Amino acid sequence: MVCEKNEELIMKKNIKFKVRFDYMGRPKSAKFFFGRKNSENIAEDMREQQVAMWRNIPIQGVKVENIDLGEIYRVYDEELEEEIAYAPMELLVMVYNVEDIVRFIVKDEFRKIEILEPNNIDLSKHQVERLLFKFNEEMKNMIFLKAKKYKE
Repeated sequence: MVCEKNEELIMKKNIKFKVRFDYMGRPKSAKFFFGRKNSENIAEDMREQQVAMWRNIPIQGVKVENIDLGEIYRVYDEELEEEIAYAPMELLVMVYNVEDIVRFIVKDEFRKIEILEPNNIDLSKHQVERLLFKFNEEMKNMIFLKAKKYKE
């Protein structure tokens, strides 16, 4: 699709990429002697909530084509002196604008991204400005949500 804007031709191509998130399961202390979930169950629960969100909540300009759930793995955390489980999830996504990728990479769970299509992405000065502005907005929103979470 080609659209004309400000006397210049800008090629609009969909961007297809894979993004990986690893959801951490940190065990919480139980209110009673029983009922404490292990870190694997917590990580899996967090991942399942995100899978449901990506499958059921449409986002304008974003199409999730596939969701791949990896095997849960454990890593020893020296600060906590215990093993922490991680539940990986990989999304195959198509977006219409490069700035739509920002919402994926500002998440705490983000681990890696692989651009599959197109092979080259040329950005105009205006597109880079919009990309940086979107990144700034997402970071401010993330900081606000974290501050709100810790106040509660």
